[in-house]
Amino acid sequence: MIRIGDFNTLEIIRETEQGLYLSDSEENQVLLPNRYVPKTFQIWEELKVFVYLDNEERLVAVTDEPYVVRDDFALLRCNEVTQHGAFLDWGLVKELFCPFKEQAFKMKAGGWYLIHCYLDEETNRLVASSKTNRFLDNKDLTVQQFDEVDLIVSHPSELGMNVIVNNEHLGLIFSEDIFKDVSVGDRLKGFVKKVREDNKLDIVLGKIGYRKIEPNADLVMEYLGDSDDGFLALNDKSNPDDIKNVLQMSKKTFKKAIGTLYKQKLITIKEDGIYLN
Repeated sequence: MIRIGDFNTLEIIRETEQGLYLSDSEENQVLLPNRYVPKTFQIWEELKVFVYLDNEERLVAVTDEPYVVRDDFALLRCNEVTQHGAFLDWGLVKELFCPFKEQAFKMKAGGWYLIHCYLDEETNRLVASSKTNRFLDNKDLTVQQFDEVDLIVSHPSELGMNVIVNNEHLGLIFSEDIFKDVSVGDRLKGFVKKVREDNKLDIVLGKIGYRKIEPNADLVMEYLGDSDDGFLALNDKSNPDDIKNVLQMSKKTFKKAIGTLYKQKLITIKEDGIYLN
């Protein structure tokens, strides 16, 4: 079955004046217009193409890669707002439509918005929604404490920053656990710090507890190794903001990291900073 709004690997079955006709294993066909036809090809050769509806609502295949595919999230720019809704740039000739009813806040031309792309079953069209939370579900979690997860920064809250976890769940990074600049739409790696009784997820950008020490110790060693003189002008008495600006970690994490390195006799800690042994 040809999946609209996604990449499909299809066979070339014939050449016409309009382009190449491609088919799946069930003999469903779609046109690859001439502008996308490769310079060399063979009948029955397989091509990876993206399939969607063109400006005339016809099923069409293209070799362009969109910024977002069906059932995924992305930060897109609004090109135009009309009486029907907003039109977003997603890297294809035909823009991605976002109806007014699917806008969390009224979109404006030139603005950037985190959206979810989905197939409208009534119209069979791909549309966008900036009401991203409604596409997330924490009832049946697929993650547990300490799991490494993929994150998309969603929107700020009074407590910190909301994030989309593994494209399925909603999580929260508390302000005190954010030690580097993050922006809406950023894709990051993180860890599940805690699963609450109501299935809410607390997320951190670094490993938790004792699991957190070794990689951060490695980060300090990497910084020392990259410096010309093996010196880092920080120690356990440094200002937390200075530590955050240089290493993007909390003072507590930093002290654990250098404590580990000191015990292993890899560093010397002095009043002016840390020296690599």
